[in-house]
Amino acid sequence: MSKIQLSKNFIRSTCKLALNEDLYPLGDITSNLLNKSSISKASIISNEKGIIGGLEFARQTFYLLDRNIKFQIKKKEGSKVNKGSIVALIEGEIKNILIGERVALNFLSHISGIATKTNKFVKKVGNKTKICCTRKTIPNLRVIQKYAVKLGGGTNHRFNLSDEFLIKDNHLASSKEFEEIVKRAIKNKKKRKITVEVDTLKQFKRINGLNFNTVLFDNMSPKNLRTAVKYAKGKYETEASGGVTLKNVKNLAATNVDRISVGELTHSVQALDLKLEI
Repeated sequence: MSKIQLSKNFIRSTCKLALNEDLYPLGDITSNLLNKSSISKASIISNEKGIIGGLEFARQTFYLLDRNIKFQIKKKEGSKVNKGSIVALIEGEIKNILIGERVALNFLSHISGIATKTNKFVKKVGNKTKICCTRKTIPNLRVIQKYAVKLGGGTNHRFNLSDEFLIKDNHLASSKEFEEIVKRAIKNKKKRKITVEVDTLKQFKRINGLNFNTVLFDNMSPKNLRTAVKYAKGKYETEASGGVTLKNVKNLAATNVDRISVGELTHSVQALDLKLEI
């Protein structure tokens, strides 16, 4: 998988784009009404329990607006917060704090929301099964969202279409002899991982024994999944996907599958409720 880079330059560039979105073309016309020299203190506070993430995005947002703003982090990145926890303290010109407020909170809330949801899944399955994200990410936010998954204790699936061969149902539907597609991937492997998705035990039996890495069992019942995992044991890494929720993930993990992929981690996650108070 492509290595996710969260360098200071990347974070700063991302924050610049977000600020431009909020300030183009005339800036914050409301905050411009305030006295420029007015110095205030503010706190970023969590309104609920969760895992905090995105603190450097918040810091860089305020830095880009005003290098004199002091941003003091009170909770470590990736740590647990409770309702009422002070996440960071800010001191500087009130106008510039208010200009950056929403952008900073948006980064914090979104990253923290993904990390929090991921951590809930991780706790449900324990240490034996990995919780993985998917490519069901918001366009242009994949790096940030996959970073948040790792922050919550999850595992990143492939980053993009070039990372590995993932032969899915729609690939297989294009050919009656889907074994040939798998063999073609093996021939062109070049050190890349090969994952093959199957919907039934019958499908799996058709490719069982071929030299690929991971078999992805899609939308299988726990009973069938348990049988499939036994067939694959010692030969392939196993993965389950499809309709995974916090209610059923523990039962899926009980089948001894190696990993479970969850689109919900990124495609419809709820932001962590945070606020900035002057």
